Amino acid sequence: MYKFPMYIGGQPVDKEDKIDVIYPYTNEKIGEVPKGNPEDVEKAIQKAKIGLQKLKKLTAYEKYQILMKAAEILKNKREEVAKAIVYEVGKTIREARTEVDRAVNTITFSAEEAKRIGGEYIPVDASPNGVGKKGFYFREPAGIAACITPFNFPLNLTAHKIAPAIAAGCPFVLKPSERTPISPTMLCEIFLEAGVPEEAVSIIPGFADVGQAMTTHPDVRVVSFTGSLKVGEIIARQAGLKKIVMELGSNSAVVVDEGANLQLAAKKAVIGGFAIAGQVCISVQRILVHENVADKFEKLLKEEVSKLKFGDPMKEDTDVGPIIAVDEVNRIKSWIQEAVEKGAKVAQGGEVCEECETLFKPTVVMDVPEESKLFYEEAFAPVVTVKRFKTIDEAIDLVNKTNYGLQVGVFTNNIKTAWKFIENTEVGGVIINDIPTFRADHMPYGGIKGSGIGREGPKFAIEDYTEIKTVIFDLNA
Repeated sequence: MYKFPMYIGGQPVDKEDKIDVIYPYTNEKIGEVPKGNPEDVEKAIQKAKIGLQKLKKLTAYEKYQILMKAAEILKNKREEVAKAIVYEVGKTIREARTEVDRAVNTITFSAEEAKRIGGEYIPVDASPNGVGKKGFYFREPAGIAACITPFNFPLNLTAHKIAPAIAAGCPFVLKPSERTPISPTMLCEIFLEAGVPEEAVSIIPGFADVGQAMTTHPDVRVVSFTGSLKVGEIIARQAGLKKIVMELGSNSAVVVDEGANLQLAAKKAVIGGFAIAGQVCISVQRILVHENVADKFEKLLKEEVSKLKFGDPMKEDTDVGPIIAVDEVNRIKSWIQEAVEKGAKVAQGGEVCEECETLFKPTVVMDVPEESKLFYEEAFAPVVTVKRFKTIDEAIDLVNKTNYGLQVGVFTNNIKTAWKFIENTEVGGVIINDIPTFRADHMPYGGIKGSGIGREGPKFAIEDYTEIKTVIFDLNA
């Protein structure tokens, strides 16, 4: 049984009121944490003001050393943290280990960027009124950061928020998903052990009232949120004059051109569609395939899906684990039924496994109508859809026919076709000859339209965690 306190200004706080953590595979309680409230947020923010001043006194090298130590501690606790991720998320043990490894990389990248937060000389005399003047700018911490993370990558997405914050010199108040607070708390404890000033670290598990108190507080200067479009829109309306970074999901498309490597495209699409039971913002959801190769591709796709092993996420050979909760299983079943009623066909899966009510069989749905939720909403489940197209322009229109715009994957051997997608798709990232699920943790990552605002990746996140201060010297004086 995992039992952790919340942390307010680096100090452990326990409460009688608890949030239970449920293992999705067995529906058993595996842990508990205190349930926070707005009063806890207020205390944390007052502590964070002290933490901000302490962080400002640290040199770039000192912040680098602290973050490198945190990365090393996490690396040494790899198996312990990975097992906690399995129990709270339900992802497979292999996927959980990969998440720990990625979090180590994210913290390491943040450590390296802590030494690169600089500025630039300004040629003031390029303006007629700048004669005799010299100028430059530098970056300084924006202030207190409110960070809210989802359930699917509880460790690495937490690292993507709090590690760049510390690199930039910003204290943070973190609200993890109420479903997965264990590994984020472990990470905050690691940061404290590594030497982050205690007042700069707060983690408050809770529900919407905690998130609202964090994002609307006048002393918070940065809001970093990963979650649903619906909640993101609420935060954007309520936050006020703050720097806002949001990653709000997608229904990512893969395009398979007629000259593409079909075997590669099928293998990659299955990896991207069913990793973490499809509960990834850049999970492959919509596969658009040229009609001239559709029959062959669909056969290859179904062959690859049939190879997947689903079941106990703690088994080393399991490929697909459970969905986070039964209500999500019921939702995706209703979406599939809606698509079928409108003309779609279930080619594989579409059923709950007998051994576990949250274990949904890897599913392929053909000919999904554009007006069905499986096409225009985010499925967040082990389901991929297949739709045929005739021309590249039609494929581009289908990619763009959604309120989301995170990433797209395009399999083609035609450079002109690749460039046409690069120029015309409404997304934050175009991945050529790979799936949209690809993400390197130091690259600029984020979307447009309903997929969010701003970019993650330590270098780019630090831009949002800092403010530019301009300095001008008048040498005529």
